[in-house]
Amino acid sequence: MCYGAGSRLCSSSTRTARSFVATAGARSSIRMAFRLTAGTSVWIADRDAHQIVVFNLEGEVLLRIGERHVPRWMSPFNHPTRAAIAPDGEIYVADGYGNARIHRFSPEGEWRASFGELGQEPGEFMTPHSVIVDRENRLVVCDRENDRVQLFDRDGRWLAEWRGLCRPMDLCERDDGAILVTGQVPSVNAFAPNGARIGRGRPSLNGAHGIALGRSGEIYLAEIDPSFVTKLTPC
Repeated sequence: MCYGAGSRLCSSSTRTARSFVATAGARSSIRMAFRLTAGTSVWIADRDAHQIVVFNLEGEVLLRIGERHVPRWMSPFNHPTRAAIAPDGEIYVADGYGNARIHRFSPEGEWRASFGELGQEPGEFMTPHSVIVDRENRLVVCDRENDRVQLFDRDGRWLAEWRGLCRPMDLCERDDGAILVTGQVPSVNAFAPNGARIGRGRPSLNGAHGIALGRSGEIYLAEIDPSFVTKLTPC
């Protein structure tokens, strides 16, 4: 399948099944959202503990945001789904299954602002399931149950929405600025920075819950039911 810009993905893939156990605190379901930033940090959205936990690569806890096992209405957090780190170190969290908010924090984890509420209008969410800060300094949010991606500036002002999606679950940005969005068709959609769809394919079994890029253009898909990690390799 082709995603444009001369980039072609092989239809063949590699799948690996793995089991993971969270040992920090009480047992819970977690969703991992990591970014290797200037520091080698791994960011985990510990969904059912209502907390973002940051580790170094040796597994030492660097930062916790949110009060563990204490859900909060309209405040951080109520089943958060992903953390995103801006180039200047600011932190944005999609909060997610209970709330319908995006929270903004300082690089040290101090709360600065929040926006969003339950609904279907621009700026409202029905499960903000993922968030990134793209190269244009925009927040790009998977608004899963509203079947769309919404875009905002860093202050939470609504910019645009991309539709024609089926329960978008995760997204990432390629080096050329294209945004890849995985949904439950299952499919992976590719959008240009201006929102034009430049490609679409069906590379996964059941709709990937997570998506990430490798250094050489590989795409990794975290699939569920059955649980696989699928690797797509550029041809």
